[in-house]
Amino acid sequence: MSMNDLLCKNDLAWLKACGQDHDVVLASRIRLARNLRQQPFPNRADFSQLSEVLAEMDGVLPEIQKAIGQTFDRADMERLTPLQREVLIEKQLISGNLIKNPQYRAAYVSADRCISIMINEEDHLRIQCMAPGLDLEKPLKMASRLDDLVESRLDIAFDEKMGYLTSCPTNLGTGLRASVLLHLPGLVFTRNVSSIINVSPQLGLAVRSLYGDEKEQVGCLFQISNQLTLGFSERELIDNLKSAVNEIVAHERRARKALALYMKERLEDEVWRAYGILSYARLLSEKEVLELLSKVRLGIDLKLIRGVSPDCYSDILIGGRTSFLQNLAENENLSKNETDRLRAQNVRKGLERHRMNPEEHP
Repeated sequence: MSMNDLLCKNDLAWLKACGQDHDVVLASRIRLARNLRQQPFPNRADFSQLSEVLAEMDGVLPEIQKAIGQTFDRADMERLTPLQREVLIEKQLISGNLIKNPQYRAAYVSADRCISIMINEEDHLRIQCMAPGLDLEKPLKMASRLDDLVESRLDIAFDEKMGYLTSCPTNLGTGLRASVLLHLPGLVFTRNVSSIINVSPQLGLAVRSLYGDEKEQVGCLFQISNQLTLGFSERELIDNLKSAVNEIVAHERRARKALALYMKERLEDEVWRAYGILSYARLLSEKEVLELLSKVRLGIDLKLIRGVSPDCYSDILIGGRTSFLQNLAENENLSKNETDRLRAQNVRKGLERHRMNPEEHP
């Protein structure tokens, strides 16, 4: 794979509509934070020390590729334009922290885009593995395999009492952050999602809206993750998160069932209006796409819309983002009108790609 493919293609294997509970749980992610014993944390390291960390990881990369059986693209933050960095953030392959100071920062991204290893972010290494649906075991196994390989070659900072030493105290211990991406239109529509957010800290979990804030949850997308790592085993963290997610999935499905039973006409109207706008609109804002796409995905999952693959969701979710579109057009100075026109065009193409049969209108 080339850097051009990494930046310009909008298909992400970890966001495909497959796996356990994929109608509600879009994706699962495991992230491990690790640091080299002999080097200060990135926020205290000078350029020479950051360069040494990067050089050491470059030396391990060939072994990683051989062990995993995939090539990795090396994205050097200094060599990318600010726009290209934003595209990688939109795809959730890197974090915003990695580009605050791009010097001697890089990311290794696997050919299937399910693995991303960030170098010199908050910690020297952030190993991130992802999978579609509710599947924390597969990315955990892959992340652990990568971790073992790195530890066999490099001296990782570890304390017998504290566990893995990390830049942020909340990552001490296992250094593991597990998270899942949830689509919760039912709970948002019935105004019950706030109760999920409010009770999560009591369970040692954090829930945040992926797009928007506490007042406005754009697109009904939420990320839930463990808050602490110290004092817990990896298995305890994973099991606690899975238990909470299973509860949320059950609540979301009950909310969807109630909508389909008691507000059937309104639900169908909103779903088909959203589908019609995405199919024919000539100008679309980013927020509009996120909101309308959420309703279309709900309609597909409830089988109100037939003949369209749910994979249109991930295609349009990435293909409708502003930085992605500007990079595709090779023009970061597109006007809002030009961007919205290109977005609408990309959305229409995305829907067309995923039509399987002629639409079965009710």
